[in-house]
Amino acid sequence: MRQPAHIDISASLPEVEIPAFRLIKDHLNQVRRLIYRQLTGNVSDSPGNPFSRQKQAVGDVDQFFEYVRNRSGKMIRPGLVILSGSCFENISEQHIRVAAIIEMIHNATLLHDDVIDHGQKRRGRPSFNSLWGNESAVLMGDFLLSRVFKLCAEIKPELIKQIAAAAVRLCEGELKQITLKRNWQLSESEYIDVITEKSAVLFSTCCSIGAVLAGAKEPQVRSLSEFGLNAGIAFQITDDLLDISGDEKITGKNSGNDLNQCKLTLAAIHLLKTVDGTEKDTVINSYLEGEKAGPDRNRFLELLDRCGSLEYARTRALEYVNKAIHSLDDFEDSAAKEALIETAKFMADRAV
Repeated sequence: MRQPAHIDISASLPEVEIPAFRLIKDHLNQVRRLIYRQLTGNVSDSPGNPFSRQKQAVGDVDQFFEYVRNRSGKMIRPGLVILSGSCFENISEQHIRVAAIIEMIHNATLLHDDVIDHGQKRRGRPSFNSLWGNESAVLMGDFLLSRVFKLCAEIKPELIKQIAAAAVRLCEGELKQITLKRNWQLSESEYIDVITEKSAVLFSTCCSIGAVLAGAKEPQVRSLSEFGLNAGIAFQITDDLLDISGDEKITGKNSGNDLNQCKLTLAAIHLLKTVDGTEKDTVINSYLEGEKAGPDRNRFLELLDRCGSLEYARTRALEYVNKAIHSLDDFEDSAAKEALIETAKFMADRAV
């Protein structure tokens, strides 16, 4: 197993700041501290730790935990938990715990995703699997999930059910996406169904649990759940668009993974609907069949731009952002509501 000593894994990654989160900076720091506590102490020697058998083979596993601790992302999902609760001015320790649980689930999926997609970069640095191999990356993801189980024992059973249901749907969405590889007839509605399951459902759960914990009424919980769902769809459309058109120096991860894995995203679906039959075959054979897409990425981008496919995906993302914002129409004006609106706009603005 490769162990690159030349990589400074303790260096902190500069965060992509979400201005709206300044309102909840202290709460997000509490979430970070709780996550960090799950990755400190003598965890490497604890019973049942998946890394305990590897310690003699690969050295001190603390470097693994330090890598995860120092690779904090935008914290969007914890931010949605806190902001949703802040709409009712009632943030509790349970909000912090749930936010940490959901962020750890998200980070575990990223570790596993990089193995599946052969990702070499994550958040502007070498990915975990590129440094220590796929086996350690999968086990590190599993370790995070084991810590999630421990934290879940300290929250209300009804919340555990919601989180578990979201995790199940997330996995179902990922599995469905795999079965749809190379399905060049994939429709936009099928694509939306997939990203709803594999991504947006977790955003929706963040918002609904944040509201429930703050004592919101059922209609308010439903509105915030709808807000999270539509904002999450916008986020994933934009994320997929950035996979094609984004600058790796800005996105912090490898571009073209979806194309290399033969996964159709919205811009490509629009393109295949726009071109005629002969040109469609050319697009598939020249750009969409796995590694063929890499060398011709710039030409593919030009084609997407010429056919209006990039703009179409951006427009659809903005439409879902507007749906999310309208879900909050009945809420009283507040700093928290405004921060949610700004966060939803951020979801689509990343691709501008």
